[in-house]
Amino acid sequence: MSENKENDEVIIDEQEMNRLMQVRLDKLKELQDEGKDPFEITKYDRTEFSQDIKDNYEKYEGKDVSVAGRIMAKRIMGKASFCTIQDGKGRIQSYVSINDLGEEAYKAFKTWDIGDIIGIKGFVFKTRTEEISIHAKEVVLLSKSLRPLPEKFHGLKDPDLRYRQRYTDLIVNPEVKQTFLKRSKIISTIRKILDEKGYLEVETPTLNTISGGATARPFITHHNSLNIEMYLRIALELNLKRLIVGGFDRVYEIGRVFRNEGMDIRHNPEFTMLELYAAFQDYHDMMDITEEIFSRTAKEVLGTTKITYQGQEIDLKPGWKRISMIDSIKEVTGIDFNEINTDEEAVKLAKEKNIEIPDKTKETRGDVISLFFDEYVENTLIQPTFIYDYPVEISPLAKKSPKDKRLTERFEAFIGGREYGNAFSELNDPIDQYERFKKQVEAREAGDEEAGMMDEDYIQALEIGLPPTGGLGIGIDRLVMLLTNEASIRDVLLFPTMKPLN
Repeated sequence: MSENKENDEVIIDEQEMNRLMQVRLDKLKELQDEGKDPFEITKYDRTEFSQDIKDNYEKYEGKDVSVAGRIMAKRIMGKASFCTIQDGKGRIQSYVSINDLGEEAYKAFKTWDIGDIIGIKGFVFKTRTEEISIHAKEVVLLSKSLRPLPEKFHGLKDPDLRYRQRYTDLIVNPEVKQTFLKRSKIISTIRKILDEKGYLEVETPTLNTISGGATARPFITHHNSLNIEMYLRIALELNLKRLIVGGFDRVYEIGRVFRNEGMDIRHNPEFTMLELYAAFQDYHDMMDITEEIFSRTAKEVLGTTKITYQGQEIDLKPGWKRISMIDSIKEVTGIDFNEINTDEEAVKLAKEKNIEIPDKTKETRGDVISLFFDEYVENTLIQPTFIYDYPVEISPLAKKSPKDKRLTERFEAFIGGREYGNAFSELNDPIDQYERFKKQVEAREAGDEEAGMMDEDYIQALEIGLPPTGGLGIGIDRLVMLLTNEASIRDVLLFPTMKPLN
């Protein structure tokens, strides 16, 4: 065995692993030769879960139960033994003796390994140390574990190995399962909120002939039958708004989207988005429903709107701060972009403040405002805050503000210095939308792989008529991270994207 001291984890080398697996294969062969192949068992009548028994001991005391799970510990003491099994809700101990099972069955039980899956029938009792246990009358081997679990005193600590082998991670680190139970509850709570409000859940295509609805580099694939390139969706937006055109007043989708971009603790190439759209509403209504989704979900999952995220105390109750992007910059830096009216003035100021403009296409007042916000403001937004009225240059799908045509009725929701939601009063002017698509196409032709494409069909939909509409997108994975106090997106994805080992 070799030891990885950095992760405090004992790693079984390949030769030792092969030896241990061969021992287990030999045991399986012996069972099969005796006509006792555990893999031939198709069903087991389980009546209870471990945690239910523990939580309701008075109800179960002395009563017969049937449980099933994976052996996580064994103590052989001659003619009597203890084993601990782990099922879908937790762990429970069982007392196993030769007097109850008989000599042959008890002898077989002693040969079973950590990781084997077994069924136990017996009555519930407390040991002399007051541990709730099951006095086994019958045990049966349901599945043979041929590969040993990680060394029991160290568990599985290496993050890379945990993500690659999530199945093992869930077994040896039971607390990990709680994160994903909360994730499921978060999503079901969001559905409940939206269903109560009359939103219809729909499904839209994952494969599209163009990339649209966001600014991001898409994944490209090939459709053999049609002999065309297709794009995995980078957003849910445009098809959902087509449904608003078609007469659905309120729609939403919780779905996977794909962006061919970098990977870090906040970004995975595929992730889950909530997008919702409501006819005859605007971005102020979207602020209200954002507050409700976050606060009600926190209350349902955690029992409170007051949370701690990575050491920061945050309160998600409604009444979030609302401030325009320009005013937020002024509040932090003293610079007022209401007094800067030309692209030239804005670019000059950026150079004076050493704000790097990525390329010539971004040398506009609107892009510089966005760069100043990113540099000076975003990290300061710890308590929930709506930043609204974004420059038109960075908001190709949002309606222009009646107060200032250089701005749009768009907001983003920030918590703990991170963005959690994006919303618009949706652009429903087909002429304006066409011109903005054209600018996106020009940027793409100039080398911007993240710029959007021309969507002629969507323009036709707008020409049919899109009512005034409010739209909102929330990153589900980031919301789960927030409510489970996880720093990395990989810890809230069951199967994060990983580079192959070979």
